[in-house]
Amino acid sequence: MAEVIDGKKVAGDVLGKVKALTADLGAKGITPGLAVVIVGEDPASQVYVASKSRTAKECGFHSVQHTLPAETGQDELLKLIAELNADPAIHGILVQLPLPPQIDAGTVIQAIAPEKDVDGFHFINVGKLGTGELATAFVPCTPAGSMLLIERVRGKDLSGLNAVVIGRSNIVGKPMANLLLAANCTVTVAHSRTRDLPALARTADILVAAVGRPEMVRGDWVKPGATVIDVGINRIPAPEKGEGKTRLVGDVAYAEAERAAGAITPVPGGVGPMTIAMLMANTVTSAFLATGLERPSF
Repeated sequence: MAEVIDGKKVAGDVLGKVKALTADLGAKGITPGLAVVIVGEDPASQVYVASKSRTAKECGFHSVQHTLPAETGQDELLKLIAELNADPAIHGILVQLPLPPQIDAGTVIQAIAPEKDVDGFHFINVGKLGTGELATAFVPCTPAGSMLLIERVRGKDLSGLNAVVIGRSNIVGKPMANLLLAANCTVTVAHSRTRDLPALARTADILVAAVGRPEMVRGDWVKPGATVIDVGINRIPAPEKGEGKTRLVGDVAYAEAERAAGAITPVPGGVGPMTIAMLMANTVTSAFLATGLERPSF
């Protein structure tokens, strides 16, 4: 049976360190500040934003939430971001996606100051990650959290290991591949048009599924002993629970893959908790850097 990688525990460890670092800053009269901006009333976004704001407060942050009406114009949103960029009490700015159709998300994300871009989506942070400048980059939270889970199993130096990332999104797939490269993996990025994906997946010592298709990665895709990181969160019908009920599954058929893998993340309770934890880690890191202190490690 595979080792189950407990994302809740690792996220708890990260948050524990964030709280300790926040206390260190507090002794110097500094409080990390996180501003979360949400436009409109998308129910899923409301849940995410509430969770982020709550966790920020638990970490001892100065937590600010700006909730704007759905009809807000792009210029109004850009004006708010400019004010947050100029506010020394704010170290991290997060704009919750998706945005309403009248607002161009790309323009908004690039308006965030790179040193406050705790989501890691600004082109400067993307470029730093892509060129191996990890010491000064902010890395997107989901791949950053996934790397911590991999390091718990495999260590920080992944020299000689083959990694296959299924999915090429800018939010997970591409930054994940760059992080694995920086750790000396041999990396293949696969996607929906990859030929013979099962055979390619079977070459992976580290297999990362981030494609958004429920249970697409089957057990016979997994190399015996591989580390499997399932980034997917999909809601599927669960008639066994009753009419209209659903359950959460990943991109990996967990019960099958667990029999072959050496270590595997569950869904829920694997990568999910790491995302918010790494957002808090990025924010406290930004506060350290803004104060001229050495960057903390996680």
